[in-house]
Amino acid sequence: MSMQNAFLGSLVGDAIAMPVHWYYDRNSLDRDYGDFYDYVPPRNPHPDSILWRSSYDPISPKADILREQKQHWGKKGVHYHQFLQAGENTLNYRLSVELYRWIILRGEYDLDEWLSRYAEVMLTPGWHRDTYVEEYHRNFFTQYARGKKLNSCASPDLHIGALCLIPGLLAGLEALGVTDPPTLVQHAVSLVRATHDHEHSLRAAADFTRILLHANDGTPIRKVLAELPIPGVSVSKFMNWVDLPDRVVVGEKLSTACYLPESFVASLYFVWKYHDDFTLALLQNAKCGGDNCHRAVAVGGSLGLACGVPRKWLRGLVSMEDLRCDLKAGKGLNP
Repeated sequence: MSMQNAFLGSLVGDAIAMPVHWYYDRNSLDRDYGDFYDYVPPRNPHPDSILWRSSYDPISPKADILREQKQHWGKKGVHYHQFLQAGENTLNYRLSVELYRWIILRGEYDLDEWLSRYAEVMLTPGWHRDTYVEEYHRNFFTQYARGKKLNSCASPDLHIGALCLIPGLLAGLEALGVTDPPTLVQHAVSLVRATHDHEHSLRAAADFTRILLHANDGTPIRKVLAELPIPGVSVSKFMNWVDLPDRVVVGEKLSTACYLPESFVASLYFVWKYHDDFTLALLQNAKCGGDNCHRAVAVGGSLGLACGVPRKWLRGLVSMEDLRCDLKAGKGLNP
């Protein structure tokens, strides 16, 4: 296996979930999208959208990361990803793609240099087409606009979106020949700390990286989850839940919301239950609603390694074109 499988699996999982991201009313989800089995585009109105009560006023041009999307904030029914097409990735995963490309084309990785690139692309008009920009981005660029150094702009954020760049980082480092487990864990935790400086986010970053490292070595994913000490993960509890509908487990037993550590546990439940079925795991994750896009980093990343990524999903993945940079560099991705 390869960390590239984890990276591609995370991108696929996000793209599958994108149109039904942050649906908390499952009846509305079913009414709007039905029992889908492929990439589908988002549609307005989004009945659970909270953009109507959200606001972000950049304090200077150095904080203006919404730009042309700002006009859609404060309005009811606006889909968070309204301008994305079927198979396209949301902002956090677009950053994961950018991180991977940046590592490959430079032939090296440095966190401070990456933060400079992060600031550059986020402040470039039209670089992304996502209407919603997560709170951690807004907090980061507010601090940057106040004169803080890029490596001092993190907020104490504990959302599972903290993990989204890890597969891209690991795949890029693998392509450079960096494979030492402690070094990889250190890089992953440092990357997350730069934007999400919260103990739950840092613990999840370390645990997620260790899961991927063990799975990449060929350890069966259920064995990995049984043996690694991960807060809240209980295989005996998972076994007791396995005959329940997924919307009962992730919705009643576990929250569908974004907060760590419970959102990570919910992700790993899908990994454990569907340990041998990449596609079903990601479809079920999506159809449970809530923060399914960001849960997909753990579901798709882990099962991309455990099962491989079916070519069907790669054919419709919009990010594949951007990922061909590594072929030009003579290394990395070879789907």
